[in-house]
Amino acid sequence: MLSRVAESIYWMSRQVERAENLARFLEITLGIVLDQPENLVDPWEPLVQVTGDNEWFAKKYGEANSQNVVQFLAFDTEYHSSMLTSLRCARENAKSVREGLSSEAFLQINEFYHFVNDSVAETITDPTAEFFDVVRQHALFWSGVLDSTMAHDTGWHFANLGRLIERADKTSRILDVKYFNLLPRVDDVGTAVDDLQWSALLLAISGFETYRREHHLMDIEKVVSFFLFHRTFPRSILSCVAGADASLDAIQEVSNSASSGTAKKQMAALRHRMSSTNVKEVLAGGMHQFIDNLQQELNQIGSSLNQDYFNISTTS
Repeated sequence: MLSRVAESIYWMSRQVERAENLARFLEITLGIVLDQPENLVDPWEPLVQVTGDNEWFAKKYGEANSQNVVQFLAFDTEYHSSMLTSLRCARENAKSVREGLSSEAFLQINEFYHFVNDSVAETITDPTAEFFDVVRQHALFWSGVLDSTMAHDTGWHFANLGRLIERADKTSRILDVKYFNLLPRVDDVGTAVDDLQWSALLLAISGFETYRREHHLMDIEKVVSFFLFHRTFPRSILSCVAGADASLDAIQEVSNSASSGTAKKQMAALRHRMSSTNVKEVLAGGMHQFIDNLQQELNQIGSSLNQDYFNISTTS
């Protein structure tokens, strides 16, 4: 596969996944605002922190309130990682490799972009959780179409790789930021307020039902373990890393290289570390430090993919 085609498919998939995750965060946050008691937790500043672009936001918007954060994360065309910008870039990448996609997959990504773009004016005025739920449904439809209409060959594995690396990154970010913002006050432990906050965190990754089937009560340690180490839930970080590692195996096999590339070695090492670590070790050593190391490793893998397969400067 040409490096240009592989890179476009990889970034197309990352960008759609990025848009979906932002829609998830906004949908759940708008829901929390309606359900939680007033002045309990500021739900908007943590969403800005998730991006790592706090200074950019502060310079342009100042206060982190519902309207500013929705505009920033969803519709700001000057922000390189907003939902709308991500979908626009994904659509352009899809156009550049249209011959490598099924017609259904291309039509779906085109429809997804136009749905969001055409909704901008109305939604900025009155953002609702329902709108972002529809956005999330578009993303799930896109993912299903991609998986069911493309041969699971090298192109699909690059798409899967981009999707899972982005998903692992965003899952880790929302856990890192929300964990510290949701650490309960003594008076709230075990109350309905406590359950509401941790339930919302699980809802952000569509993991609430799976968690409750396995655990009857909300427990911080169990929620963190679910996010990090669940072996079969598709949005846990371990599951994402394992799936990305499997796709790299498939890509490596087709490349007929005598030795593993740097990205493959790094991904295998990360998978081993995730598989051999437990939640007690993470919390004892510091959650933020663990997540920070994880994000650095994911960034290094992204840079190595560029060197191994794309051979041009990494951009997002």
